[in-house]
Amino acid sequence: MAIESIRLAFLAIFYIGLTYGSRRSDLFMSHAGDMVHDPPDPLLLGICESFVNPQGYPCKEYKVTTEDGYILSMQNIPGGRSVNGSGGGRRQPVLLQHGLQMAYWAWSLDELVQYELPAIVGFVHNQTGQKMHLVGNSLGTLVGLASFSEGKLVDMLKSAALPTPIAYLSHMTSVIGQVAAKAFLGEIMTDLLGIPEFNPKGKVFACFLNSLCSKPGINCYDLMTSLSGKNCCMNSSTFDLFLKYGPQSTSTKTMVHLAQVVRKGVTTKFDYGSPKANIVHYSQTEPPVYNMSNIPNDLPLFLSYGGQDAISDVYDIQLLLDCLKFHDGDKLTVQFVKDFAHMDFVMGVTAKSIVYNAMIAFFNRY
Repeated sequence: MAIESIRLAFLAIFYIGLTYGSRRSDLFMSHAGDMVHDPPDPLLLGICESFVNPQGYPCKEYKVTTEDGYILSMQNIPGGRSVNGSGGGRRQPVLLQHGLQMAYWAWSLDELVQYELPAIVGFVHNQTGQKMHLVGNSLGTLVGLASFSEGKLVDMLKSAALPTPIAYLSHMTSVIGQVAAKAFLGEIMTDLLGIPEFNPKGKVFACFLNSLCSKPGINCYDLMTSLSGKNCCMNSSTFDLFLKYGPQSTSTKTMVHLAQVVRKGVTTKFDYGSPKANIVHYSQTEPPVYNMSNIPNDLPLFLSYGGQDAISDVYDIQLLLDCLKFHDGDKLTVQFVKDFAHMDFVMGVTAKSIVYNAMIAFFNRY
C-alpha cells in the first residue's frame, strides 16, 4: 500500500485493515470521514468493489491460507487516486492489522500471533519482495507486540506503528470492559451457553447491556464513553458511521483471553482454567507469559496513546515503556495526545494532522 493511501485505510483500521487478514471481511471503509450509504454486500462483491473503488482508489483482492487451514481475505491499495496501480515503480508496502472486532471464531490472541499475522506478513513480503511497515490498532497492537516478544516477523518488518497499544490491561478504566471481565461474561457465554461468537448486536449482549445499564457509573446514553473513554474529536457523521457498521462480531474466546489479561495484570497465553488443562497445551501448570522485554531493541517502534483512553490506560502504557527501557533510543518514538480517547485515534477529525502525519514522518525515517 502506498503511504499516500494510509489515511483512507487507517480510518477503519480498528475494524479492518488494508492490506489485512481476517476470517470475516464485511466492513465498510470511507475517505476522510465521508459517509457511504447503503453499500453493496461486501460478502458478495468484496471489499474493493464495495467500498474502495467507489472512492476512486485502485484495489486488489487476495486470499491467503494460514498454516492451520483458514482462508483470510486481504485487500491491497497499490496507489493513490491519481495512480492506477500499474505504474509508479517500486512502492513501499504498509500493512494495516485489524483490531478486536474483526477476529474470527473460537480462537484467541495466541492463534492470531501464531497463524494469522505470520500468514499475512509472509504473503505481503513474498508479493513485494520488501520489508514492510506494520500498523496495528488496539488488539492489533497486542498481536504485534506479542509476536515481537517471541522474535516472530521482525526480519520482515522495517518498523511498527502502534497507536492505542494494549500490551497490558490491568489499569483499564473502561466501565463496560471492567464489568464484563470481572463478571466472567466471556466464560459464561462459552462454557454455559456454548456461544463461540460474541455478537454485540445479538440477544445475549442485549441482555447483558440491560443489566449493565442499571449499574452505577455507566451511562447507557453514551456507551462509547463508558466503553472507550471521552472521545474529544469525533463528529456526528463519523459516529453515525460507527453505529451503522462498527459493532461487529468477534470470537468469544478472544474476549475471554482479554478478560484474563485484565484480571491477571499480566499478558499470558490463553489460560485453559486448570493446571491439568494447561499442562496439556503448554507442558506447564500456568500459561507462558508474553514477555514484552524480549522485543528486539533495534526494531523501530512508534507508540501513540491518549490521556482520555479508558482501554489503553496511561498507567499500562508506562508498564510497556518500562519493558522497553533498554530499547535503542533512536528506534523508539512515543507520542502522547492529552485529549484523545480510544476511538479518536481511528475516527477523530484531527487524527490525520496529529497522529497520521507523525506516523508517516516516522516511516520516512526508515
